[in-house]
Amino acid sequence: MKRCLISGWRGSTALALACATLLGAAGMADAAALRDKWCSKVHLRFFVGGAEGDAFGTIVYNGARQAAADTGAQVDYVFSGWANEKMTQQLREAVAAHPDGIAMMGHPGEAAILPLAQEAAKQGIRMMYQNVPVPAAVDKVGGGYIGAQQAPQGHALGVEMVRRFGLKSGDLAIVILASNDVIRNAREEGTAKALEEGGVKVVRLSSDPTWAADPNLAIPVVTAALQANPTAKAIVYPGGQQLGNAATYMKAAGKKPGEVINVGFDTSPQIVEAFKNGWVQLTADQQPFQQGYLPILSLCEQIVYGLAPINVDTGAGFVTPENYKAVADLAIEGLR
Repeated sequence: MKRCLISGWRGSTALALACATLLGAAGMADAAALRDKWCSKVHLRFFVGGAEGDAFGTIVYNGARQAAADTGAQVDYVFSGWANEKMTQQLREAVAAHPDGIAMMGHPGEAAILPLAQEAAKQGIRMMYQNVPVPAAVDKVGGGYIGAQQAPQGHALGVEMVRRFGLKSGDLAIVILASNDVIRNAREEGTAKALEEGGVKVVRLSSDPTWAADPNLAIPVVTAALQANPTAKAIVYPGGQQLGNAATYMKAAGKKPGEVINVGFDTSPQIVEAFKNGWVQLTADQQPFQQGYLPILSLCEQIVYGLAPINVDTGAGFVTPENYKAVADLAIEGLR
C-alpha cells in the first residue's frame, strides 16, 4: 500500500497535488509492468518427446501449449516418438533453424546433446531441458532443468514399495530399466537399489525405446519374465506408457488384479483406469504438465527480461489406490 504523508496545513494543496502526481506515476509504472502476451516476439522450439497422442507426451504438450497461450510465445512443437537418434537429428535441425530458444528432452544423453548445446550457445540460442537432466550441458553452457531428479525419485519409489507392500528379504521383484544411458537409467536403477537394500532380490530387464510409443511391444518380454520368475511379487515399469498397459501384460500372463504388484512412474487416463480396476498399486508422479509449461516460461523470462534459468524438481510424491481419485479428473483431461 502506497501512502503520501502531509505534515501541517501550510502548502497542503500543493503537497496534495504533488502526492497525487507521485501516486499516479507509481500506478502507471505498475500498470506498465503488467504486459499482455509479453513474449509474443520470441520464437521457440519445444521437444515434446513422444509422438502425437502419446499418453505422457500429451500432458507435456498441453503444458507447453498453455504456456504459449499465456505468454504469447511463438512455439514450434517437435514430436520424436521417444526415438533418441531421431531426437538428436531434430535438435541439430532446430539449432540450424536459429530460434530464440529451445526446450529439449534429455533422452539422447550428454554425449549427443552437449556438442549441439555448445553450438546453440555460440549462436545465442537459449536452452532449457526437461524430463531427463543433462548436467554437463548446463554446467558448460548454461540452461535450466525442469523435471524429477532421476536417482532420488527412483530410490524413494523403491523404499516406498518395501514399506507399503511389506516386501522382505528373499522376495523377488522385476525392474525394467529404461535405457543404456546412465543418467536416464538412474531412476529405475535407484528403485532397484532401494529394493536390494531392503533385502529384495531384483531381476533387471532391458527395455526398448519403441515401447514408449507402443507399449504392446513389451508383452512378450513381460510375460516371459513372469514365466521365468513365477515367484515375483512386483514389477516396476520405466514409464507411464507401460504402467498404463499393466492390465494387458497381466492378462497375457494369466494374472489376476493384485496378484502381481504393478508399480511405475507418472499418471495418465490409462493409469487412473488401472488403479480403478486393481491392476496398478503405486506410481511416482513427476507432473509432466510442469515439464511443458515451465521451460517455455523460463525461456521467455531469459530472453525478454534477462532472468536466470528456472530449475524445478517436479517430483510430487506417490499416487496410490487411496488417493488416485484426487488426480483422476485432471489425468483424464490430460493435465496430470
